[in-house]
This record gives sequence, C-alpha cells and structure tokens, in this order.
Amino acid sequence: MGWLMLLLIGGSWRDIVELRQYTLHPGKRDVLIDLFDREFLETQEAAGINVIGQFRDLDDHDRFVWFRSFPDMEQRKEALTRFYEGPVWKAHRQAANATMIDSDNVLLLRLVDPRWGFPAPKSARPPIGRTERSASQFALTVYSFDETATLVNESGMTLLRSEPAQNTYPALPVRMGENVLVSFSSAESYLPLALTREQHLRLEPTARSLLR
Repeated sequence: MGWLMLLLIGGSWRDIVELRQYTLHPGKRDVLIDLFDREFLETQEAAGINVIGQFRDLDDHDRFVWFRSFPDMEQRKEALTRFYEGPVWKAHRQAANATMIDSDNVLLLRLVDPRWGFPAPKSARPPIGRTERSASQFALTVYSFDETATLVNESGMTLLRSEPAQNTYPALPVRMGENVLVSFSSAESYLPLALTREQHLRLEPTARSLLR
C-alpha cells in the first residue's frame, strides 16, 4: 500500500475541504438523505460549492457524514452566503434542521499532497430520484498529530490535514484549534497509521454521492 512519513513539505494546493458529521434524531437519517440528495446537491454546486460525497455511517444509524470543498477561504464565504441566503435552503432548512441534534462537528481541512486527492468519480452523479443502496464502503479515520509536523504522503490514500485559517462563515461553526490528520480510502485498502486515532468510521455512499 505504501507509506506515510512525517516531514515538512510545501505546496500551493489550497482547496479547502469541510468534513461534516451530523448527529441526527433517531430514525431521521433517511429523511435527511432523501432531502439532501434531491434538493441540496445541484443547488450547492450552482452556488460554487463542490459536494464531494455524502455517506451513511454503517456503525451509527444516526450519523450522516459528508465532504464539500472550495477553492479558498474567501470563495468559501461567498459560496456559502449564496447558498444559505438562497431560495432552496430557505424553503427546506426547517425540514433539514428538524432531523438534526447537532451539526457543528465540522473540520476544515486541506490535502496533504495533491497527487493523492479524492478518488476520481467513475461516472457522473446519478440522476435525481435514484434511491438504491450502494454496495461500496469507505474507511474514514481521524488522527491527532503534532502541529509542527508536515506530511509527505506516499501511501496512495487520500490524506487531509487541519486548515488553520479562521472560519470565514461564522454562521456555521467549525472545530478550531485542533491538529488532525484525516485518511479516506476504500474499506479494502484501509491502512492504519502509527498515530493516535481519535475516530474510525465505515461509510456507505448515498445513492447520489459522487464518490461511490
């Protein structure tokens, strides 16, 4: 599978990635997924948001996990303003928020190395109305690490690290002041790293997830 080395590395790749984990009311996850896949994919992308993938946590029936990205923090602010002040979110926010206990578990991240980004989609996003469950599984692990270390990734996995920039859209809280490394891979290629593990999730993509 390869290896990961803790070293300093530079780089100009600056895309900002949000890892968002929602704790939902019991029995409400499929309600949110149906709404999300129908109303919040194309409309976020039209606002300038790249919705990378959305998932069921296979070990927690009340957790919904998703990634989205932005070219930089200023464009993140502009895109989020367009979406959350737009008509689609205003029309459906009450229904979406009614499914959630907590939506503040959010990490701002950036790729360790642009050579190993998220897997390229094998096909276009499935059309609206697609609902069948996926047979694919992914592994997501959050590790803590020393903020003075930088990372060289030769593992072939998607690896992201904390983005230290201040939150440019404070209406949506994020976890600040934490130093984490996040790995994302297919479940079959999961490689535990020799770091302190904070969280490990087994994820199933929703029917309309671009990553599936």
